[in-house]
Amino acid sequence: MSNRNAENSSLSEVLKQFIEKNKLDKGLDKINVREAWENQMGPAIKNYTHSIELRNHTLHIKLNSSVLREELSYGKEKIINNLNDYLGEDIIKKLILN
Repeated sequence: MSNRNAENSSLSEVLKQFIEKNKLDKGLDKINVREAWENQMGPAIKNYTHSIELRNHTLHIKLNSSVLREELSYGKEKIINNLNDYLGEDIIKKLILN
């Protein structure tokens, strides 16, 4: 007979426990941040985005356009706030545009 918990748990609770137990939070955060960038910034900016990396709560974005990089640099705080709102938690503390 298998060892099953006698209590009923929702699927979301079981998945959350699995993620915490296996320390998958950081990997999922990286995926979620990429999705947030693409959804929040729109298809035009997505087309100029070369790479998206999250390291130590710092989002590193490589852009193909120096003009776009300059324009986005003026609104870094707003971008960070929009992405964190989309994610539902403060994952991003700093934004670096390359």
